[in-house]
Amino acid sequence: MDRIRSLHVEAIRERGPNGYTDRQVEAWATKDDGTDAYPVTESSHHLVIAERDGEVVGYGHVIPEGEEIRAVYVDPDHARRGVGSTILAHLEGYALGQGVDRLELWSSLNAVAFYERQGYRTTRDETIQKEYEGESVPLPVRVMEKSFGPWR
Repeated sequence: MDRIRSLHVEAIRERGPNGYTDRQVEAWATKDDGTDAYPVTESSHHLVIAERDGEVVGYGHVIPEGEEIRAVYVDPDHARRGVGSTILAHLEGYALGQGVDRLELWSSLNAVAFYERQGYRTTRDETIQKEYEGESVPLPVRVMEKSFGPWR
C-alpha cells in the first residue's frame, strides 16, 4: 500500500498542474492518512495493480455495488503508454461481470479528456473541499458516467 500512496502523490504532482493551481495540487496530494482511507480490503471493493518488470506502475479501484470507479492512477514515468486505459478496461470488465450496466466516476479536471476517450460523458460539475494548511481548498471535478450494453 505504500507504493500505491507514493504513486498516487507522484501522479497528482505531475499531472495535477494541467487542471489546478499549485495550492490545489498540494491540497490534493497531501495524504495525512496515507492509504488508510482506501477501504480496498473490503469485499465490495476491487483493486487492480499494474506492474511492469516487477515495478508497480499504476492502480485502479472500483466499487461495483456503488457503480463507481474510485481511482485510476499511473506512475508519471509510465503515462501515455496504455497503462491507464488497460487498468480502466479491467475495472469495467470486473464491474460488468458483477452485473453492473453503468459506472460513474469523479474525474479531476486534468483527466477529463482521458475518460472522454474511454467513452465517459460529463453529467455534472462538483467541488470537493480539501483541508490544507488550516484552510479549505476547493477542487472542482467532473462527474462522468458510462453505460454498457446494446440497450443504451
